[in-house]
Amino acid sequence: MEITTKQLRIQPGRILAQVNSGKEITITYRGKPTAKIVPIIDKRNINSLEDTREELFGIWKNREDMENVEQYIRNIRKGRKL
Repeated sequence: MEITTKQLRIQPGRILAQVNSGKEITITYRGKPTAKIVPIIDKRNINSLEDTREELFGIWKNREDMENVEQYIRNIRKGRKL
């Protein structure tokens, strides 16, 4: 479903009700899509939000050079001394 920014300002309750029912809504500004409103939690799988959080930090997992964070930051800043 597409709505304009004006419709979003005028009828936010109706729009949020549709999002809560599971619909995705694209917001347009001057005819161009600018944002999307999607339901935050899939009611069938309540753990889906927690699973996403773990995926976001997957690239930093098991980094041996960052075991001691203070030492890692000191090493980065060594070249900054004036």
